[in-house]
Amino acid sequence: MTAQATAVEGPRFGGVVNAFLLELRVERGLSPLTIDAYRRDLAQFASSLRGEQWRSDPAPARRFLAGLRGAGRRGSTLARKAAAIRSFYGFALREGAATRDVATLLDAPRTGSYLPDVLAPDQVAAILEAPLGDAIGLRDAAILELLYASGLRVSELIGLDLDRLDLPNLQLRVIGKGNKERRVPMGEPAGDRLHRYLSGPRQEWTAGRPTEAVFISRRGRRLRRETVWRIVQRWAGASGIPERVTPHTFRHSFATHLLEGGADLRVVQALLGHASISTTQLYTHLTGERLREVYARSHPRA
Repeated sequence: MTAQATAVEGPRFGGVVNAFLLELRVERGLSPLTIDAYRRDLAQFASSLRGEQWRSDPAPARRFLAGLRGAGRRGSTLARKAAAIRSFYGFALREGAATRDVATLLDAPRTGSYLPDVLAPDQVAAILEAPLGDAIGLRDAAILELLYASGLRVSELIGLDLDRLDLPNLQLRVIGKGNKERRVPMGEPAGDRLHRYLSGPRQEWTAGRPTEAVFISRRGRRLRRETVWRIVQRWAGASGIPERVTPHTFRHSFATHLLEGGADLRVVQALLGHASISTTQLYTHLTGERLREVYARSHPRA
């Protein structure tokens, strides 16, 4: 095994990298090619580390990036690797693996704007109507509806407990990033699907094995993020949607459709649980792109 592989696969740095890559796939919905690029960049960074000082000292990351710059690597390559390291450190700090906010001590990469994938309303409707009426279908329908109705992160969805649901008032309490709690509304279709799932399949699956988890498997176990990712993939494929759809696609669509419908940016920020309004403002850029597309197709003198 090479030194590079050992550095990435070790029980310390490597374990945090693996957890980070998992979040990129199932939480943020990045493509396999993008995740592979992150994996290669972090493996290269790992091979330059000296012990465990990476947890609190920005020097290893600075030294690594300076070495690339000194070797004459292209600006776009440096920006990508810096972005990978900054994103990794942000994750490591949130998870308690890093003890210092190293990401803020590194030069911000200039990588341009990132606009997430968003489904059209009729595409969302097609996916939401795809699940069958059997027990698994009832559960999956509730999951899909809640992802879109409330804009939940997949980690927030699988972390839901029964005491956080308020079906009569169509609300739920969500524990988001930074262990911050927020109240999020849901629509009547979501409330109805949740009721059908809770009073049917879930009640049957928890007989003799009680759990507080809302979304569970047939064996009564709380669902994992990978399972929700596969559920979304399954029903998106069954509905004939050609685009790559992940749980996070529903969150992006939720925010964009609210803004297109006239929702205030601050309201959308609160619903999404964004700490900074600048994160939410990404969707105003996306909405502008979509409006221009509609204008170009529809106006006779566009």
